[in-house]
Amino acid sequence: MAETARELTEFAPAKVNLTLHVLGRRPDGYHQIESLVVFADVGDRLTLVPSGALELAVAGPTAMAAGASGDNLVLRAARALADRVPGLRLGRFQLEKQLPVAAGLGGGSSDAAAALRLLARENGIGPGDGRMHEAARAVGADVPVCLDPRARIMRGIGEVLSDPIDLPELPAVLVNPGVAVPTKTVFGALAAPALIEPAQSDDFIAINTDAASLVSLLTARRNDLEIPAIKIEPAIADVLAALQATPGCLLARMSGSGATCFGLFGSVGAAQDAAERMQAASTGWWVRLTTFR
Repeated sequence: MAETARELTEFAPAKVNLTLHVLGRRPDGYHQIESLVVFADVGDRLTLVPSGALELAVAGPTAMAAGASGDNLVLRAARALADRVPGLRLGRFQLEKQLPVAAGLGGGSSDAAAALRLLARENGIGPGDGRMHEAARAVGADVPVCLDPRARIMRGIGEVLSDPIDLPELPAVLVNPGVAVPTKTVFGALAAPALIEPAQSDDFIAINTDAASLVSLLTARRNDLEIPAIKIEPAIADVLAALQATPGCLLARMSGSGATCFGLFGSVGAAQDAAERMQAASTGWWVRLTTFR
């Protein structure tokens, strides 16, 4: 009897920026940010079949939008780790792509982080191994926070991470209007001033609190990329208006550089009703009921 190939699987959750403050443009051209990041219970799924050759196949509803597999961040992450770990055992990756692309949900970064976790499992590399974090930083600014997908404050260009934050569960609805918004274009439209001196850090005092107080805290903050993203893709404003008009919506905001927006609700029932309303009222919008953690 032929032996069944061994498979390892990792979930790659959507990353959501509940807040995103752009503190300024650094001399190297990168933007310094401060962002409260959470992760949803919707996302992509990545499977590794250990073997000699590094390969990637992409399937799923948004596979075509993800582009050529040779450019995928999964392969870039695997190569980055192989550069740092002599004799790293690689294999065949199968990516089931569910998240929209260029959507402000860190889908590619989360996929890359899942690839690093899979390779670490196969090669006996501990989660605290510095080579994992070096490889993550080499692939992209959002990859480090996705390595251990728990709520955190993300600073610098994404490489400075707080300890995990124990947040209350937040029932939510994610909505993408079916448009892609390149991150570089949105940052260009923001035209952030130069970062002349280190900005005062927002410590998010009293963030370990109940859901109602957390929503109040979030309402006092913002996503600085929301306005420039709306100028590029006005459909984002339509999504935000639709979420805000939904009964029970406590807060509606864009995630990351867009175009995905989220609505926070006081209960799972209210969020489910909102998701059903949004799905029925829209044509071509990507709508998902979820919980942020």
